Amino acid sequence: MTGGSKALAQAAYDGAVRGQSVHVLMLNAAEADPEHMLAADGYLFVFPENLAAISGGMKSFFDRCYYPCLGALNGRPYAMIVCAGSDGRNAVAQAERITTGWRLRQILPTVIVCTHAQTQAAILAAKIIDVAQLSAAAEMGDQIATGLHMGIY
Repeated sequence: MTGGSKALAQAAYDGAVRGQSVHVLMLNAAEADPEHMLAADGYLFVFPENLAAISGGMKSFFDRCYYPCLGALNGRPYAMIVCAGSDGRNAVAQAERITTGWRLRQILPTVIVCTHAQTQAAILAAKIIDVAQLSAAAEMGDQIATGLHMGIY
């Protein structure tokens, strides 16, 4: 809603498509469905933390996809980027429980990008993500795409 996760996802997407011959699809959580999950070889989940939890949109995605994909994604690689105001650990823990249930294989450490938004004005303001963090997200996207292309994951 304030652009931080979108900027990180776009940077990761740009890194993934840079010089790779893999098909990369970037979807908003509201657009993604079980068919997308089943068709993908790997995943990079990028989402905001809201009220110390997975954002509502991402939670809705996980709710829609969990049971239709249960038992069908075993061993597929994933990584996560969480855009948080202060901490992000609870959102990460929630998402990790879901990915564990799906039997996904975490291939990179989760990245928490902290915006330090603690006041109402800061929380509601558009988020500007640091260039270094955007570069790290692009590198993460590139690393995942390269690994999939090479058959490492």
